[in-house]
Amino acid sequence: MTPAVPTGPAEILRLAARAQAEDGVAPLSGHVVEGLQGGTLDLVTRVGSDGQLAGFAAFPTGDPAELFVVPGQRRQGLGTELLALALARTGRVWAHGDLPAAQALASRADLRRVRELLRMQRTGHLVGSPAAPIPNGVSVRTFRVGQDEEAFLRVNARAFAWHPEQGRLDATGLAGEQSQDWFDPTGFFLAFDTDDRLLGFHWTKVHPPTGPDEGPIGEVYVLGVDPDAAVHGLGSALTRIGLEHLASQGLSTVILYVEGDNAPALGLYRKFGFSVAGSDVVYAR
Repeated sequence: MTPAVPTGPAEILRLAARAQAEDGVAPLSGHVVEGLQGGTLDLVTRVGSDGQLAGFAAFPTGDPAELFVVPGQRRQGLGTELLALALARTGRVWAHGDLPAAQALASRADLRRVRELLRMQRTGHLVGSPAAPIPNGVSVRTFRVGQDEEAFLRVNARAFAWHPEQGRLDATGLAGEQSQDWFDPTGFFLAFDTDDRLLGFHWTKVHPPTGPDEGPIGEVYVLGVDPDAAVHGLGSALTRIGLEHLASQGLSTVILYVEGDNAPALGLYRKFGFSVAGSDVVYAR
């Protein structure tokens, strides 16, 4: 009897790590990885010419599909097959890194770019540049688990009403984030006015090392200001506070993700020394 081909989450993530080592970019987003680990993801797998798992596509509810083909099994039609499945299921697909092979595949399928998510990065001295004082009448403290969830979700929904992922964060999703190993309320900053009304927040994240020669990396995970908060300079102040916190953890590299058409956010991050290091693109018919 032919042994079954391993297609479980551990094997898929092992092969995703191989693809990342080959391509220099992770082929799957964090929420897809979490869905894999939790067993809640709608997915398909394909076996290659060597009889081993060679291709994978995921169909997260409400999001573009994500797929990859294992190095060594490419240029055999698996990518084209998985892309066709993805378009039939969701109509849209992420190309993490927007690599030349993905661009060529999208071109052959006559797809167009409908969204670009930029990855920005800053490396080096993170403290004190530029000066961004806390506005008058504003106080900042860290997140209190069991107390601040409702206020945060309310302001997050207003600040990201336009955003396809962050704007739909609810209590269940937030609880899931809080259950992750990386969650640290001491890196989650909240700004309040004199009436104790939440005005904005800067939620930072620390990624563990991915290899023996690499250190941890900080992230501006979510930065938001209530659109009803008429406080000039709050976004800059919260950015500075979060970066100083990450620097205090000994981190010299910080990343963030921002929509390519969000000019105000791009201007803010460039002011703090971030530059574009890569992009993820959504393709659709």
